[in-house]
Amino acid sequence: MLTALVDYDSGNLHSAEKAFQRMALETGAGEVVVTADPAVVAKADRIVLPGDGAFPACRRALFDRSGLFEAIDEAVTAKGRPFLGICIGMQMLATRGLEYEPTAGFGWIPGEVVRIAPADRALKVPHMGWNDLVVDRAHPVLDGIASGDHAYFVHSFHMQVADPAHLLAHVDYAGPVTAIVGRDTVVGTQFHPEKSQATGLRLIANFLAWAP
Repeated sequence: MLTALVDYDSGNLHSAEKAFQRMALETGAGEVVVTADPAVVAKADRIVLPGDGAFPACRRALFDRSGLFEAIDEAVTAKGRPFLGICIGMQMLATRGLEYEPTAGFGWIPGEVVRIAPADRALKVPHMGWNDLVVDRAHPVLDGIASGDHAYFVHSFHMQVADPAHLLAHVDYAGPVTAIVGRDTVVGTQFHPEKSQATGLRLIANFLAWAP
């Protein structure tokens, strides 16, 4: 079993690598590698796409690497390999993002990535720090995770899904903010599971064990 963390120079992968390696070791889920090699991604059993920064910059960085998105797309959409997007990696699942300029996403989960707009103007954007998850729908990656469990966020934009069935969890920040989305063999977390202590490690373990 091979899990590929995709490296396209859009975030520090050290903490994610350590968290995934730890849970892979604890659960017997095989090898975890950080890679920018399309050939390695193509043969991976599971794919993780992190991302930090702005939506347009992350998309350009990914698509500028010859063959990398094509390898991801083939593995996920044609072969049904489990996929986890983290932060901007999750946002790129949408139809498009509206940060700075309209930018096409993968279109795997229909919707738009829009700026967070809390009803309470005293709340700051970016939404940064710990918040309580509200679980909207059961999913294998949420096994053992319940409403009220904490996750760590740092972001100014979030995905508004076109189909409510694709919203797995949200948080309240003077209004709903999308936390987890999912469809078919694809899931995404707006928060950073590698920084979310027990909740994040449980989600990582669940993803590594997920056999859709």
